[in-house]
Amino acid sequence: MRIEINGEPREIAHGTTVATLLQLLGVADGPVAVEHNRAIVPRAQHASTELSDGDVLEVVHFVGGG
Repeated sequence: MRIEINGEPREIAHGTTVATLLQLLGVADGPVAVEHNRAIVPRAQHASTELSDGDVLEVVHFVGGG
């Protein structure tokens, strides 16, 4: 199915959750904010929030430095 992540189209498998998507993107281990169809998804709901065809996501991961 097709979704949009940060303005870019992407094909993912049916049944993909936010948590699975974050693993695919390589940002699951760090601090990350996810907006799913204009609503923030709390970290506690990442594993239970299943994505659907046409969903729009914004994924922001934080990088420290100094």
